[in-house]
Amino acid sequence: MTHFPILSAILMSCVAALLLVLFIPSDRKGLIRWVSAVSSGATLVLSSIPFIAYDKTIGGLQFVEKVTWIPSLGIHYFNGADGFNLPLILLTGIVYFTGVLTAWEMEHRVKEFFAFFILLVTGVFGFFMSMDLFFLFVWYDVSLFPMYPLIAIWGHTRKEYGAMKLFLYLLAGSALVLPAIIYLSVLSGLNTFDLFALAEAKAFTPFQQKFAFLFLYLGFGILAGVWPLHTWSPVGHVAAPTSVSMLHAGVLMKLGAYGILRVGLFLCPEGWQYWSQVMAVLAAIGIVYGVFVGLTQTDLKYVVAYSSVSHMGIVGLGLSTLTIDGLNGAVFQMFAHGIMTALLFSSVGYIYDRTDTKMIPELGGLSKVMPVASGYFIFGALAGMGVPGLANFWAELVVFISCLKVYPILGVLSISALVVSALFMLRVVQKTFYGAKNERFAHIPDVSLPLGIPRMFLVAVILLFGLFPSLILDIVQTAAQGLLRGMMP
Repeated sequence: MTHFPILSAILMSCVAALLLVLFIPSDRKGLIRWVSAVSSGATLVLSSIPFIAYDKTIGGLQFVEKVTWIPSLGIHYFNGADGFNLPLILLTGIVYFTGVLTAWEMEHRVKEFFAFFILLVTGVFGFFMSMDLFFLFVWYDVSLFPMYPLIAIWGHTRKEYGAMKLFLYLLAGSALVLPAIIYLSVLSGLNTFDLFALAEAKAFTPFQQKFAFLFLYLGFGILAGVWPLHTWSPVGHVAAPTSVSMLHAGVLMKLGAYGILRVGLFLCPEGWQYWSQVMAVLAAIGIVYGVFVGLTQTDLKYVVAYSSVSHMGIVGLGLSTLTIDGLNGAVFQMFAHGIMTALLFSSVGYIYDRTDTKMIPELGGLSKVMPVASGYFIFGALAGMGVPGLANFWAELVVFISCLKVYPILGVLSISALVVSALFMLRVVQKTFYGAKNERFAHIPDVSLPLGIPRMFLVAVILLFGLFPSLILDIVQTAAQGLLRGMMP
């Protein structure tokens, strides 16, 4: 793996799939589905290779690919992988593959849907692996623009409003990130957008770091669902079609959190320290807010959407602690939350497609009619509650241990809110899947084995990393130690 450009191979597998889909006639829907499925499976295999092959004893940036593109502007095609982005590259491969399979039954404008879907995933992969700020920003925008047509055309529940609100918010975030990137590149005097060259130069004064970090935190924070900049997210979740909701909550929100980590924390460590208490307060508010607003929801998708806002607050809380454990837990939470929400939205999508409703009062006793489909949602709900033995438990545990040491009051408040959230989620499960059976849905078919493959795969991933959390924690720790060591004088 030393010389093979595995990261570019991941990108090219997406580009090749996109080109194939574009050249297939629109009426060949079956072929389009199979091309998308095979290519997403190949991409999943490719995205697993660097995660498995990464040398933890060496640590640092590996699988480096660097080619000069515009020398006069200091722009390079520069990809690399370390403990921070490897779990997220793997996460994207998993959600991409399961999202394509979840959309298997789609009949409306299949060619255009998969083309936009693959384009979005291409941007996400590029963003996670790019170590050049120029390309990082380009990939960031590539990953955002397909969301508008994917929701506006194939969505439901106020889809035009949801698509427009999401697009405007994320565009505003992009407008904050770009000047911060240019500001740091120009101030460095190095004529480069190389992230690591800028970080190693330590060319920025404390004031410049505080100023730039605020822009980066707000810009990327919009996409990460940071309170109070989160309002686009639940609306977008609910309006999006099922597989797009999986990408939206499972992967797209992680771009924002990763952007804060990769750009903000790397280039502006003193700004990170200065604003850390504000980050912690906003994260704790987001956790509590997501829980208590979720309590009032009667739509299953809104329940999961506000749960996502709350769980992304855990990521922000981990980043704000300025500790190795906090960073470990934050990245693990990005991965675990991405898999868990993908499973929940996939399960809700199947229920909605069969019953034509997501309203909790209209459902009931579904476990008697579709026990397998109900089981997938219940398993995802248990993961979201942080049940021991599942991946989310370890992520939340590590973050809260770190938070209780640094911000004990905020830690106790956040843990208390999540206890309330667990009790409420159990009530949602009871009302939706148990109790009296609604006779309207008595003859609805359960999930067949082929349609159950993506959900079974997500369940297996949650179990794997729940039983063996060191698979991720050991990798993330190599990057967290390096980052905090670099901050020391």
